[in-house]
Amino acid sequence: MPQFTSQQARTVIDAAFAAARQSTFKPMAVVVVDASAQVVASAREDGASPLRLDIALGKAGAAVGMGVDSRALAPGAAALPVFFASIPAVSQQKFIPHTAAVLIRDAQGVVVGAAGASGGTGDEDAQIVMAGIVAAGLKHSM
Repeated sequence: MPQFTSQQARTVIDAAFAAARQSTFKPMAVVVVDASAQVVASAREDGASPLRLDIALGKAGAAVGMGVDSRALAPGAAALPVFFASIPAVSQQKFIPHTAAVLIRDAQGVVVGAAGASGGTGDEDAQIVMAGIVAAGLKHSM
C-alpha cells in the first residue's frame, strides 16, 4: 500500500499557506485526505471564514472519490446536475465538484490522497495546494 504520512500532509498545508501569503490571497483553509477520503490534516488561517474547512474537505473528497482533480468534475456537474446532486446523499464523504482540489500522487504515480483549499478563487485554491504538494516531495496531476 502506498505510504502517505501525516508529516507530508502537514507540509502540504504549511507550504500551501506560504504560497497563499506570497500571492496575497485571502485567508485560506486547506484539507488533506488520504486515498480513502479520510482527513489526514486540516487547518484554517486566521481570518478565514468558518465554513472554509468544510468546503475544502468537500472538494478534496470529490477529487479522491471520483479519481480526478476537482477541476474535471465541474463540467460533469453542469451536464448531469441530478446525478452529481445525488452523490452526497449516497456517499459517506463530503462531495463538492468544484475547482480547488488536486490529487496527490507518490513517486510511482499512485494516488495517495487529495488536497483541497477554500478561500480564494478556484484557480487560487488549486495553485496553493499544487505548491504544497510539490513542497512535500509528492506529485500532482496538473
